Amino acid sequence: MSNNVQNGGTAKSTGESETEFGMSMESKAQFADARRQATDFVGEGGPLNVYRLVPIAAANDPRWQNALNQGEVLVAARSSGDARVVAAGCELDYMEVDAAPAEGVSTLDASAFRDEKLYTVIEVEHAKPGLVRGLMEGNISVATIKPVQI
Repeated sequence: MSNNVQNGGTAKSTGESETEFGMSMESKAQFADARRQATDFVGEGGPLNVYRLVPIAAANDPRWQNALNQGEVLVAARSSGDARVVAAGCELDYMEVDAAPAEGVSTLDASAFRDEKLYTVIEVEHAKPGLVRGLMEGNISVATIKPVQI
């Protein structure tokens, strides 16, 4: 947030903010998770929410040409965005097989679970204690990447 002043204020703008980036509880948790590889088990924390990821695109939607329809899955996560990350983390990443990525250094961002046009996220339970962040129900195939040598 800028400290620019409008309407006759006297403080000069330095372009700096008094807020501190990454200091919220959510940001700290996301940074901690980012240090670990996204898998179906990344540890315990406070109360988590339960989310259902449901495919919403028609079977003939061209977006499915680049992604595998994994069906409905149930995950424990901190937020709806985190639920997409958890589900995508259960898929195989190109770094684990003899295959090359199209761009970047990981294929986790290319998961169908990350596409809001393919999957919707529905909160099933809120702030349920005792959950472990990860896949709770459903089957996520690891056959999302074809190796170079078949």
